[in-house]
Amino acid sequence: MVDRHQVLSFRVRAQQLDRDEGTLADTVVLDIGVQNTGPDGARWALAIRGVDVTALSDEQVVLLWTVRGAPHLYRRADVGRVVAAVEPFSDADAGKRIYDAAKPLKAAGIANLTALDEVAIRMRAIVTRPTVKGDVSGRLATVLPEPYQRFCRPCDATHIYEMPFRLAAARAGLELELDTSPPVLRRIVGFRRAATPGDRFDLIRAYLRLLGPATPKQVADYLDAPSKDVKARWPEDVIEVTVDGEARSLLAADAEALESADTTGTRLLGPFDLFLQAKDRATLVPDSARAKELWPVLGRPGAVLVDGDLVGTWRPRKSGRKLTVAVQPWQRLSAGTRDAITAQAEHLAAHRDVTLASVNFGG
Repeated sequence: MVDRHQVLSFRVRAQQLDRDEGTLADTVVLDIGVQNTGPDGARWALAIRGVDVTALSDEQVVLLWTVRGAPHLYRRADVGRVVAAVEPFSDADAGKRIYDAAKPLKAAGIANLTALDEVAIRMRAIVTRPTVKGDVSGRLATVLPEPYQRFCRPCDATHIYEMPFRLAAARAGLELELDTSPPVLRRIVGFRRAATPGDRFDLIRAYLRLLGPATPKQVADYLDAPSKDVKARWPEDVIEVTVDGEARSLLAADAEALESADTTGTRLLGPFDLFLQAKDRATLVPDSARAKELWPVLGRPGAVLVDGDLVGTWRPRKSGRKLTVAVQPWQRLSAGTRDAITAQAEHLAAHRDVTLASVNFGG
């Protein structure tokens, strides 16, 4: 039996949220990908893991649409293995990942993987120089047949389905230019997809290593993949542990780390930080009302992490060159904890190159 505190402490240490200094090379969350959504996205996730991101450059990192079609940051040196790692496991898996786009393809007798290959070939031919997403989509609409396309009411136009577009981009050897909105796609220089990702970049193993212990369903939910495909590829070198009355798996090599897990420290986690991406939300936040507060349908807040537990939410408010951080605690916070949260808010303000005006604690 493993208790909740051990699980969360294990993840804090595994994800290096307890360290003050680190480098891109030794930052393990880059193996699974760091989601880059919102102003406090990938760079902030790296910064709270001790990485100096002030000089982060295209030479060091690459931004790709990968897991769940979201933009994720990786080390550029790893791009070939990353693209191999994010490949669908099967045609059925590809169909699940592309959502509603699978139905018209099936009706037309087009396999899902075949469709992704076709979109990738067309995209690569179009993107010979940096090209805005809308222009790529518009040109794809002229060269792909009807099963690949849908009518978009907001735009009053016909587009290729969104998920095949996103998932085919890395397949085509295309990256997203950093800090572009709307996104700009370009070819990855010298791109070559690896034959296999290897254990380090295997997404099932990476999930267990960073977000374990876990079940196949939890990993499948993270990937948007069928549980059947994940179970078929489940590692053999795992042990079974019980968490919240549920049997889960952990890589055997991490057994001692889980058993001895304990951690201290305070972090302001961004809304899409990997720590919050675990699919056992009831373990992360047992109170259902607080879970709804942390994971609303729209407009997620960040989370306050203190000594291995989530103790509240936070939202930034920027006005000109000043930043206010509004904290909503879930419990009474000591003066020392409030000081630590304020220090993290100062870190965030410096990261954003603004001045911290105040930290407001709700109650």
